[in-house]
Amino acid sequence: MSDRSVRSARSAAAAGAWPWAVACVVFVVAEVALRAYWIAGGRWGYTACDRTDLVDPADGCGAHRVEVLPFWPGWGAVGAGVVLALVVAYAVRFPGRSAAAGSWAAAALLLVVAFPLHLLFEIPAALAGRPSDWRDLGARLALVTGGVLFAGLANACGPRRVPVTVDYQPVPRWTRRWAYAAVALPVIGWAVPHGFWVLGVPLGISARQLDDIHRSLSTWTGVAITLVPPLAGLLVLGLVQRWGQQFPRWVPGLRGRPVPRLLAVIPAGVVALALVSYGALSVGVVVRQLLAGDTHLSEVRQGWAVTATLLVFLGWGVSLGATVIGYALATGPVRNRPPARRPEPSVRPDHGPSPIDVNLRGSEHS
Repeated sequence: MSDRSVRSARSAAAAGAWPWAVACVVFVVAEVALRAYWIAGGRWGYTACDRTDLVDPADGCGAHRVEVLPFWPGWGAVGAGVVLALVVAYAVRFPGRSAAAGSWAAAALLLVVAFPLHLLFEIPAALAGRPSDWRDLGARLALVTGGVLFAGLANACGPRRVPVTVDYQPVPRWTRRWAYAAVALPVIGWAVPHGFWVLGVPLGISARQLDDIHRSLSTWTGVAITLVPPLAGLLVLGLVQRWGQQFPRWVPGLRGRPVPRLLAVIPAGVVALALVSYGALSVGVVVRQLLAGDTHLSEVRQGWAVTATLLVFLGWGVSLGATVIGYALATGPVRNRPPARRPEPSVRPDHGPSPIDVNLRGSEHS
């Protein structure tokens, strides 16, 4: 490819990345401005609540009484914002693989910090009337938005690619196995124990924990919490079936059309990342409590179902992530490259007619 073609491709990539870059800059500026406001002494939108112990969520758990702002909500976040701004500038100035890799890393970091899996439980609980911290929920939603914006920037500033084909591409067999595991884990490891708890059977937990569950949750809320994760987990089958690549015929206006690849990869990848981070961090907290003596091994054995649920989240995220990778490899685009030249067949040098040919010609004339 000539230098002129390279410059033209970079200019096209930079032009496509501009809308995403502007949106990312707006997100970064808003976050940095809010943190600067907190550093200056303001406390609007700031929360001092621990999500495991919401004492007074309506007041931010006494956020207005916090005099010294912790590092990460303040100067640490400002420094991270400067780094994100540099990532945006580099993506616009030098679009390509390195810019896309940096933008993807920024998107992954924002999504991990947002811990979006917490939203899947906290928002339904808040709608059911349980105490919730709107500041914490708003901050997580903002970080998820930022992660999606940086993912869009990564896709826009990366190398230009074309699809291999628009037809259905079967996924590898190992991808199907991971998909079936991702469907089975929330059913066996989540719906089954929670179903027993809703019915009043203390499977893997103490009777006191079961009483606490029934006091804090209504029957219908418990049923919803039990059924929603496994039902949502069924969507992973779309990554290994035809309807995950082409809209079914019964979908009005979209029947037969190809499913946008990022529409499947990004949401599933975000959920997988959230599940893995939630499971790993939660298991780490349990191990740290055991090592510090805050929790005894007998308590873990008595409430084994709770610890097993954390491992289920970890395995669920790993299996979903593997399925997403298989789907991405099967449907992934490739860089547009010139067709390879087929080697020409080798031709033996002509050394004149062979003795057999001479004999045959002689016999014909005779």
